[in-house]
Amino acid sequence: MRVALPVVARRLMPNEGDTAADGPGVPQSCDSTPPSPSFGTGHSRQTEQPLVLVALSGGPDSLALAAATAFEAPRAGVLAGVVIVDHGLQAGSADVAARAATQAIELGLAPVLIRAVTVGSDGGPEAAARAARYAALDAAAAETGATAVLLGHTLDDQAETVLLGLARGSGAASLWGMQQASGLYRRPLLGIRRSTTVAFCTESGLDAWLDPQNIEHRFTRVRVRSTVLPVLESELGPGVAEALARTAGQLREDAEALDYFAEEIAEDLAEHSHAGISLPVLALAANPAALRQRLIRWAVWNEFQVSLSRTQTLEVARLVTDWRGQTAVDLPGVRVERLGALLVFSARP
Repeated sequence: MRVALPVVARRLMPNEGDTAADGPGVPQSCDSTPPSPSFGTGHSRQTEQPLVLVALSGGPDSLALAAATAFEAPRAGVLAGVVIVDHGLQAGSADVAARAATQAIELGLAPVLIRAVTVGSDGGPEAAARAARYAALDAAAAETGATAVLLGHTLDDQAETVLLGLARGSGAASLWGMQQASGLYRRPLLGIRRSTTVAFCTESGLDAWLDPQNIEHRFTRVRVRSTVLPVLESELGPGVAEALARTAGQLREDAEALDYFAEEIAEDLAEHSHAGISLPVLALAANPAALRQRLIRWAVWNEFQVSLSRTQTLEVARLVTDWRGQTAVDLPGVRVERLGALLVFSARP
């Protein structure tokens, strides 16, 4: 196992030409504190070798990833460091961060950055902590010139994400789960079970931190992890998590293909004017619903940078599929109306 896990990490090491330019933008503000001087900053890196950062919490998943990266990075000609985000939500969180930093140094990783953040309240505690964490990761990557940030999400995390998307009924996009590579971020362990990372840490003599919040049932994801998935495995048999992860991959492939075809069609059909953009009704009606709705969302986003919900998209589509002479559909900042043979999208006054 000590060899198998590093080989997984090797798959998503960035190539020498990779840059962070395609990743999420650096936030304009991030409430963070400087790292301890003993851990270094990495701001004055004098080398042409690419640098990757592991997002390290000290838990078994990220600690296993850090160890695998420390093993693999020199063989790939890549420098590897870590960034540790202290959310400040639990007593002793600074001590947990310092302990993780010490482990990273012992693994030979550098730079080792600690970033303390202030977690807001928008979207609930989980969403707010995630937003603060990714803002800090973006900023650390920008400061150090890192070409990638490696995240320790596992197959179990993927299965949980798909189940949560199903429960919320939030559409195919939410069922894609997480991508192995998305802009700045890489998830080398997305095909690995959590039990494997725990066993790896044990066999490697790595003392992983067990986050007490991971057993608090007030969090929806914890309930999915500790109750829903085990019940599904018990009642349906083993392999549910793997099946959910496979489903996410298949849905992502299909959705990416549909998005590609929709964009190709939209570029041929769309007519731009000073007032906005229009699409021919007959062409919209001739396309399957999945493409028609993507064309509608494409027009609104491309022209007005407004993202439509499914309900809003279907309401616009009724101007094509259920035309009874109805009036315009007013959306946030956008008006859509059927004028003759065209569906016209214009800015609302």
